[in-house]
Amino acid sequence: MTVSSQKQHLVDRVAALVEAARKAGADAADAVVVRARSKSISVRLGKVEGTEASESDDMSLRVFVGRRVASVSAPANADPAPLAERAVAMARVSPEDPYQGLADPARLAERVADLDLFDDTEVSADRLRDDALAAEEAALAVAGVSNSSGSGASAGSGGLVLATSGGFVGQYEATRFSRSVSVIAGEGTGMERDYDFSSRLHFADLDAPAEIGRRAGERAVRRLNARKVDTGQFPVVYDPRVARGIVGHLASAINGASVARKSSFLREMMGRRIAAEGITVTDDPTRRRGQSSRPFDGEGVAGAPLTMVEDGVLKHWFLSTSVARQLGLPDTNGRGVRAASSVSPSSTNLALEPGETTPEALIGSIRSGFYVTEVFGQGVDLVTGEYSRGAAGFWIEDGRLSYPVAEVTVASNLKDMFLRMTPANDLDRNFGTAAPTLMIEGMTLAGK
Repeated sequence: MTVSSQKQHLVDRVAALVEAARKAGADAADAVVVRARSKSISVRLGKVEGTEASESDDMSLRVFVGRRVASVSAPANADPAPLAERAVAMARVSPEDPYQGLADPARLAERVADLDLFDDTEVSADRLRDDALAAEEAALAVAGVSNSSGSGASAGSGGLVLATSGGFVGQYEATRFSRSVSVIAGEGTGMERDYDFSSRLHFADLDAPAEIGRRAGERAVRRLNARKVDTGQFPVVYDPRVARGIVGHLASAINGASVARKSSFLREMMGRRIAAEGITVTDDPTRRRGQSSRPFDGEGVAGAPLTMVEDGVLKHWFLSTSVARQLGLPDTNGRGVRAASSVSPSSTNLALEPGETTPEALIGSIRSGFYVTEVFGQGVDLVTGEYSRGAAGFWIEDGRLSYPVAEVTVASNLKDMFLRMTPANDLDRNFGTAAPTLMIEGMTLAGK
């Protein structure tokens, strides 16, 4: 069976499952197949440590009998009739949920846009192994690197095939390729670890293995001989790979499901200022080759670019159909993510838009402060906004990175952090959640 015939077979399967549900007595139904293909190789110190390969097509059916809902999952080759009958029988004895139901047909995607998400490059296991070895070799060649934590390369794809009783039938597939390496610098109790990676939808867009390895090695070596610093209040500058986590906290706080559960510290802030003037946060599911792009969401709704925060003012929640109904809002905005038979709202290609200042100028404006390259621990409370993370990085002295720092805790409240935030101009959009270098004034550092 060719690739195109396999996809058509799955489209036929979900359509048949929806039809079987209607025949079994469902008022409405949707069916989905979530596809996943992957292969990866890991190496350490020049030897292959592991190889993995997997394929799956997981089918699920969701049925509605009035406001009662039930769902079942099965292999993609399951007989649709008994599966549908079982789902409908379950729905009839389930409690009512006034918010459940399919998306408004007027919101469904009329066509499946080509976002250039699929790359048909076939990457052999030998190529994955050679790339992983090359990245590790380049990292170990950096002076001061003493050991390897491992290197890896992978290739895979994932996709969605969806049919609804509202008339929507669609499918898409996206590929993903990655390379990564982690190494150790120094000896004994003075050892430090760091890493680097590249992940893209198209194989040719990946960073070269040697470049990834060099960056990982240099990052690890720069962290040697770290010091503690005094406790106090200082400006903190977040490296982009850590700043992405700050934007991720914002995404969680403006997720409609959190708002409906009253578990977000921003739940009363729609239409009000939540961030500094000039701060803009966008979300775009339609970006070509975007890491989180999709032509339709998990309910068949066509998404469009949204400005979630405009000049510091909150403009939108992330919504799925049921969450929009729960919040009393007129419709969804195409942000429903399918996880088997359930749908929940989520961001797509989320970005905190860049400012006008270079990272060097941000750092140069600070007499004493902290440049964060890594955070750890789980000290973020999205109900209150309280933020406390262990951190490592570099001390800023007279506008320059002067020496590595470890064993520090950075603390504040996300409400204050967003209002004291200044973005640099170095945004890299090659991430599902993207952020430039960020400076946040007045954070508390707990050191020695």
